Amino acid sequence: MTPIPALLVLEDGRVFRGHSFGAAGETFGELVFSTGMSGYQETLTDPSYHRQVVLATAPHIGNTGWNDEDDESARIWVAGYIVRDPAPRPSNWRSRRSLDAELDRQGVVGISGVDTRALTRHVRDGGALRVGISTTTTDPTALLDKVLAQPQMAGADLVGDVTTAEPYVVPAVGEKRFTVAAVDLGIKSMTPAQLAARGIEVHVLPASTTIEEIRAIAPDGVFFSNGPGDPATADGPVTLLREVLQADIPYFGICFGNQLFGRALGFGTYKLKFGHRGINQPVMDRTTGKVEVTAHNHGFAVDAPTDRATTTEFGEAAVSHMCLNDDVVEGLELHRDGRLVGFSVQYHPEAAAGPHDANYLFDRFVDVMSAGKDA
Repeated sequence: MTPIPALLVLEDGRVFRGHSFGAAGETFGELVFSTGMSGYQETLTDPSYHRQVVLATAPHIGNTGWNDEDDESARIWVAGYIVRDPAPRPSNWRSRRSLDAELDRQGVVGISGVDTRALTRHVRDGGALRVGISTTTTDPTALLDKVLAQPQMAGADLVGDVTTAEPYVVPAVGEKRFTVAAVDLGIKSMTPAQLAARGIEVHVLPASTTIEEIRAIAPDGVFFSNGPGDPATADGPVTLLREVLQADIPYFGICFGNQLFGRALGFGTYKLKFGHRGINQPVMDRTTGKVEVTAHNHGFAVDAPTDRATTTEFGEAAVSHMCLNDDVVEGLELHRDGRLVGFSVQYHPEAAAGPHDANYLFDRFVDVMSAGKDA
């Protein structure tokens, strides 16, 4: 079978040519690169990648095919996928079909056979760029015009596209110990699974949930999930989180939930040059002094002072985690009356594809809820 030519054009005019991988057609989005050597199924089904075209830096992708167990949501969310050398056939006992076939089945346009190292270096040096991939046109100028017509990620309000339409409950595994209201901003399935494994009944709620609806559940804690888009646009969830903190309900947030925690505490957010994505990012937990290898997927970060605590209307807020590559804020803590009442991390402790260094944070949430009950 003769490979179908594919064209990739960046918003600055740089052109790459390769072959179709996945569905035929055209797609557009923000180009980001992920440095993970494995876990592509979890990456592709992560709602945080909505409207982003993901570039895999690992040169050989698709080795383990696609199974029916490892999806982080009900569908693939990436806008497109870029690989260098796709596996000609999958080899894994859990595989049910090839990655190429699954991308095609879900209508996800991709490209293979391009110099992914050169493309990654281009993004690293120039920053995240809008990109277009097409199997229907060979004219770079025509595709560039379409790329430049696409919206920027800065200012994008995407939570409404990915949140659950209706509430649902993930029951506790074993004896029920706590109830948590989890606000779905693009939640991954492994997150409620990790909570449930600790005896927590998880009520997953839409992003439009009100404080009255949360109070009706009588939760021991509130959780805000990961999600896509610019945190500066999420005024509704930030207002809800401020109400949660005013009600003195213990809080835990991941990724987008960290950025919104920062906003609720009075800090700003900003867009990173090219973001952190992959499963090999070093982060220091300033509470324990330990360095963790962590999974990341974020293009925005919290702008908070790292050299001192900040007095807020909810208590003393401080940076708890920092990235050792570039000193980006990777976690926040809120203390009131000498006890921890809320915390968040910018990375993913649930990390279904690994690593699991930060899995202890779910236990920390249990401790915070226990202390809240005692108080």
